[in-house]
Amino acid sequence: MPGDYECGLAANRVFPVNYKVDIHLKHRINAGRVAVENQYGFFHDQFGRVESEWKEDDTRVTFADFAISERVSAELRKSFPEDDFCSEESNPQDEVLELTARFAWILDPIDGTNNYAIGIPVCAISLALLMDGVPVYGFIYDMSRRVLIEGGPGIGVFEGRTSRSVIKDELNAQSVVGMHFPLSLSDCDRLLPLLTRYRLRSLGSGALIGAFAAIGLLDGALDFKVKVWDIAAVHALVHAGGGDFHFINEPIFPLREFHVGMPATPYFAGTPSFCLFIKGLLEGRK
Repeated sequence: MPGDYECGLAANRVFPVNYKVDIHLKHRINAGRVAVENQYGFFHDQFGRVESEWKEDDTRVTFADFAISERVSAELRKSFPEDDFCSEESNPQDEVLELTARFAWILDPIDGTNNYAIGIPVCAISLALLMDGVPVYGFIYDMSRRVLIEGGPGIGVFEGRTSRSVIKDELNAQSVVGMHFPLSLSDCDRLLPLLTRYRLRSLGSGALIGAFAAIGLLDGALDFKVKVWDIAAVHALVHAGGGDFHFINEPIFPLREFHVGMPATPYFAGTPSFCLFIKGLLEGRK
């Protein structure tokens, strides 16, 4: 689809000069990029047209979610049959997958399915590569801007062919923060200084909010609703962009098992200034 979609970096340009990377990791990064890019056409063709239904957890799902999950899984399994593969939509509801391989993939085939189904183009394909249970590289395809955001710690984060990073400035009156709503009354109360001081954005895609913090479009992201498949790629991207990432409850990485009924993994991430501010609010300091 040349000319229609912004592709990721060429294989020989994704790693900084003289950066030493495990050859097995490098092969998987290149394969992951291709697997995501190969879904662009189908992803756009089904946008706003595919039928959907509501799952028991009150989240939306479409045929496109299942199709992208199966396509990406098949492509990666063909090259790396020894790896573990986890997806929100392809793993059985009652199955707990023990992650025993050195490498594991975590896919959210469509993050922002509600937007996708009704025709709002703020949605994404999110794929994370884990090594020994920790995200080492992430890919998030931003449909709205037709660009692939990718990167990993020690390698950097890229928006298309451009190297990016988190915002360097301190929080100020113009700072923009990504959040997910609704919030509980207790969270509204302790976060009141955030809600009344800064410019908030609720996009309907947890992966994009986190990715935008990693590449400097937002000062930070705060989300109480996300699951591991929403934020695995974000975790790698934020660290790659020089930002901070904090789980509000116990850290989930290194990840040792996966199942679709996993609890939410609330977190905040972004600039050090933003994270320090949020940490203070959550600890009761105004």
